[in-house]
Amino acid sequence: MTDFPFAIVGFDLDGTLVDSHKDLHPALNHALTEAGRDPIAEDQVIHLIGGGAKVMLERALNVTGGPAEPAEFERLYGILLDHYTAHIADFTRPFPGCLEALDGLAARGCKLAVVTNKSERLARILLDELGITGRFDSIIGGDTLGPGRGKPAPDMIHETIARCGDDERFAMIGDSSYDVRAAKAAGKPVVVLSFGYNDEPADKLGADAVIDHYDELIPALEALG
Repeated sequence: MTDFPFAIVGFDLDGTLVDSHKDLHPALNHALTEAGRDPIAEDQVIHLIGGGAKVMLERALNVTGGPAEPAEFERLYGILLDHYTAHIADFTRPFPGCLEALDGLAARGCKLAVVTNKSERLARILLDELGITGRFDSIIGGDTLGPGRGKPAPDMIHETIARCGDDERFAMIGDSSYDVRAAKAAGKPVVVLSFGYNDEPADKLGADAVIDHYDELIPALEALG
């Protein structure tokens, strides 16, 4: 037992644990090409990520000509997923200092969890490919609990706490408004990474703390406790 203030730390995946845009970008553009749309620039796709692959595709279609008909959208979504699954970890890597921060939290007795709007299947495939699945006591995706229960709803956080031993000393680590809103709805503190895929300026997201490198995570959590 340590005096660290949190027993469970939950992490978003894309833009928080891992920098995945270099693999999401070509998958998205592959689907857009199939739709006869113009491709999205790599620096633009960062601002489309968040909320899961369907939301990313919806946003990309909206900025390249408008929404697709439902049947066409589902076709394009399947094309995107097939391409992405085949190349899910070609370039995706944990952010600098991430693994060291995870080690530091584990050494302080924390249980670690993934709380992502990515589908659980894809999240597990990616974590397996990166060899880090075993670091986490719980992995919950946007589809794990059913429709309407992904972030920004608090359900995934409540379920994570239940799976990790019902210790309410939980903190959320993320990069977007989805993470902040989910944590606030659950009544839990949240740390935002300024180097993630922020859908608003990091200091405007309403987090309890903002960090610029993973080296700052444990001190930030200690200060929040």
